[in-house]
Amino acid sequence: MFGFKAKRHLTRELAITPPAPESGRHGIAIVACVKNEGNYIEEWIRFHKAVGVRHFHLYDDGSTDQTLDIVQRVLRPEELTLVPWKMRMRDEEIGEPLNGQTIAFAHAVMNFGGKYDRMAFIDVDEFLLPKKGSTLQEALEGARGFPNISLPWHMFGHSGHILQPVGPVCLNYTMRVADPMRQHLDASNFKCIVDPVEVTKVSVHHFQTRSYGDRTSNDNGKIFPKKERKSREFYSTDFIQLNHYYSKSVQETKEKINRGNSFTRSSEKYTNKVEATIKYIEENVIEDRSMLNFVEKNAIELSAQFVH
Repeated sequence: MFGFKAKRHLTRELAITPPAPESGRHGIAIVACVKNEGNYIEEWIRFHKAVGVRHFHLYDDGSTDQTLDIVQRVLRPEELTLVPWKMRMRDEEIGEPLNGQTIAFAHAVMNFGGKYDRMAFIDVDEFLLPKKGSTLQEALEGARGFPNISLPWHMFGHSGHILQPVGPVCLNYTMRVADPMRQHLDASNFKCIVDPVEVTKVSVHHFQTRSYGDRTSNDNGKIFPKKERKSREFYSTDFIQLNHYYSKSVQETKEKINRGNSFTRSSEKYTNKVEATIKYIEENVIEDRSMLNFVEKNAIELSAQFVH
């Protein structure tokens, strides 16, 4: 029985020794795993640069499109760290896939975390939207310095688009799940912003710190144990909102399914997961124009190039 449980949770969580703070550490870094994101990554980078991200640590899972050319064109060398990161790994004894994303996040904290005040762990379809101020640094003041911030997904759907529309993703998609805290297996979760020199345990969706264990705060500084962050009382977007542009157009959803997933050996299982998640999103949508209002107010240039 013990062996079965261990197999199911292999590399889902990794305990680490926090890195030592480096002299002059400052700013915010983003850590993300990428693969063939050429259609989207320029917009994502430009937005997060505009809101004050200092550095991007990108773990590349063998991109074969223009992703790497774009990031090296849009970012200066001092703003970018590219790590080759083939993520299809298995435990030799039991054949269980290892979670390459968790391993990448742990690697980033241990090897680069001492340089920054904060590290954010998100994907290229996720945007950190400041709701107070014009930068993430200003928005993070709402958490009052707490070292482990959890932000709930705000899942966006098709917004009526059958084909991929011209223009930025974050401006074209405005219809999202009405209740981000309503529990759904694949449409309800969190991403985190942490103080890397405090981190003792890493996962894709949650972290632990040496000072506070599994306690985490929302963007407004309310602190809860990890298991209680799904409660209604935890929800807040007073300072930061995490927009997850999950499905985009119907066309792009089909392309997403065809690309598959680095951690799921069964293509059928992945297809069913994506389709069920999109069905849930589309049945529970409201309009959310907060990103459009922010971009217009701050005159952010999102992208000079779109590939169709």
